[in-house]
Amino acid sequence: MVDFDIRYTTVEGGGRIAYGSTGEGPVVIIPPYSLLGSNFSRMEDPVLGVLILAGNRVVRYDHLGSGLSDRSGFDFTLEGLLRELEAVVDALEFDRFAIMGTGGSGPLVVRYAVDHPERVRAIILNRTWANGAENVTGDRVSGYRQAMEGDWTVASQMYVSMVLRLTGAAVETHASLIRETCEQDTYLAYTDAMKAHDVTALLPAVSAPTFVWGPSDDVLLGVEPYKELAAAIPGAQLQLTAVTEYDRRNERFTSFLESAIGDEGHAAAVPGGFQTILFTDLEGSTALTQRLGDEGAQEVLRGHNSAVRGALVEHGGREVKHTGDGIMAAFPSAVAAVTAALQMQRDLVGGEVRVRIGLNAGEPIAEDDDLFGLSVIKAARIGDRAEPGQVLVSDVVRQLCEGKTFAFTSIGDVTLKGFDEPVTLYEVRPG
Repeated sequence: MVDFDIRYTTVEGGGRIAYGSTGEGPVVIIPPYSLLGSNFSRMEDPVLGVLILAGNRVVRYDHLGSGLSDRSGFDFTLEGLLRELEAVVDALEFDRFAIMGTGGSGPLVVRYAVDHPERVRAIILNRTWANGAENVTGDRVSGYRQAMEGDWTVASQMYVSMVLRLTGAAVETHASLIRETCEQDTYLAYTDAMKAHDVTALLPAVSAPTFVWGPSDDVLLGVEPYKELAAAIPGAQLQLTAVTEYDRRNERFTSFLESAIGDEGHAAAVPGGFQTILFTDLEGSTALTQRLGDEGAQEVLRGHNSAVRGALVEHGGREVKHTGDGIMAAFPSAVAAVTAALQMQRDLVGGEVRVRIGLNAGEPIAEDDDLFGLSVIKAARIGDRAEPGQVLVSDVVRQLCEGKTFAFTSIGDVTLKGFDEPVTLYEVRPG
């Protein structure tokens, strides 16, 4: 059993919610996957141990109406559950974190990620869906609802054997914990509320790197809910494996998080040493806001963020910080950085605005979760000189990519702001 540091916070509108954290490292928040999956301090979860062993700090909590939280004052609407998650995040004062949505918490995670893109570093959607009305498990199983309305002992055992797929003595062990976790009427209210949770329209607005997993042999939901999530979320990765292939699933979870949030788990968790620095910059962001309005401009920015972050995950880059009109990132490989830059431009073609990208390589100074020094300043200035839709690189980046299939075209010697000596810049295109 995992030991949690259990604390309480008050949800807006009243009600004390229990939450806790365990482990050290990058933060991963895991909302309850069901009301029957609450009581985080006692409910065993194999994914939890995998994430902790991989060097993550895991945060869990109980919904109001269940577990260690107050048993009254619950609000199972999506807005009510959102207030719970916001209360936990605010209590722990996290700036950036990954978040995992499993089962019924999938719509909540999507909604939070769209409302708070500045905080969500990465998303895992684990056997979940966008539309509760189409996918709430109980409605797909003959006799399930009737059982849940009948004998609570039988109903809890049915849930454990059918949904958790446990057998033998483990069935009653978990079923008794479920009966301690929440009242029968409360659970029925929760399942009814879940059917109204629909975030289908929000999926294209998700900007954080996202990994979707579902069982390829899911007899309850099939695979369509997982395919729909991955298809609608920009840049989302999808893996379908047999429900019993937990090792493959868990390996992908941890490798995805390592790529998406880095070893330290901060927005600027980039080690020192020789690196290639990349800057993106949106064309005419002020004019864009005047033309589209705040909300329209923000939607364009989300599309940019999604394309950039997807390329970073795929090619081993790390986001250092968001600059307002773009993103600063760092790569251990110049080839990977150029490949990612070209992918960003390719993914952004046809959008509302175009993006300038500049790259330079060197040994920046790493301090206070940021990178500093002339190599960083030069990368930013190179980005300033790029035309919209163009990728410009310094000569050192070109030399580091020697022998690779890129086409470099010199644009001549250019004087960059703040630098006395002119530098030779190159436009790069796919070879």
